[in-house]
Amino acid sequence: MKLYKQDPFGNALFIKKILIRILALITHQRYQSFNKLEIEGSEIIRDLPETGVLFVSNHQTYFADVVAMVHVFNASLKGRVDSIKNVGYLWQPKLNIYYVAAAETMKSGLLPKILSYVGSVSIERTWRSKGEDINRQVKMSDVSNIGKALNDGWLITFPQGTTTPFKPIRRGTAHIIKKNKPIVIPIVIDGFRRAYDKKGLNVKKRGVLQSIVIKKPLEIDYENDSVEKIVEQLQFAIEQHPSFLKVTPIEEYVKEETELNKKRKW
Repeated sequence: MKLYKQDPFGNALFIKKILIRILALITHQRYQSFNKLEIEGSEIIRDLPETGVLFVSNHQTYFADVVAMVHVFNASLKGRVDSIKNVGYLWQPKLNIYYVAAAETMKSGLLPKILSYVGSVSIERTWRSKGEDINRQVKMSDVSNIGKALNDGWLITFPQGTTTPFKPIRRGTAHIIKKNKPIVIPIVIDGFRRAYDKKGLNVKKRGVLQSIVIKKPLEIDYENDSVEKIVEQLQFAIEQHPSFLKVTPIEEYVKEETELNKKRKW
């Protein structure tokens, strides 16, 4: 007989709760004080079941994105409306929120290991390792662990598998959806890349407006929709389809200034 409750991966729930509380206190100001977090769609979180929910999102940093989502999810469940004011919402956090992460990333230091204990479903990437492109088979244990997380609670995944914008959606996410039949909630984030370094551990700029937009569940025919159709649906849902790639006014301004400087030098 176990002396304390554990999650499906053998992590003690009371330790997870303590770690989440500490991390919440440390990180709250990042989204509420010297940077601001704009939230849309918190009412969708409150209507979700306890288990079997897959959140799919674009990705901008290794850790800041996930930490912000944990704040938003818990605040929403405690009745906050598009807000994370008063960090007390994480005194009794939802302990079955998990996120998919590359195993090599989660072993890269003490803090990543702590974040891993809190809720990482660490997988071996099949397409990249140690900064180099590779091609290896999917580990069945990774597939099993993703199923465990969905059966136990909510799972966050970044289907592009990279922080680089407008990269293709990995087909593996579509296979996960067809196999496990979760409720799929798209999330679109912005501002994290400007506010933090690539890992999302260090603040590189203050006064940045960050945003998290939570969308309604996708309508998916798990039996009949093809992998290709689901991939395309995900691309549009998280606004990473090539059709969303356009030149912004500031980018146009920089381009014009560059051209003018070239002419001046000439």
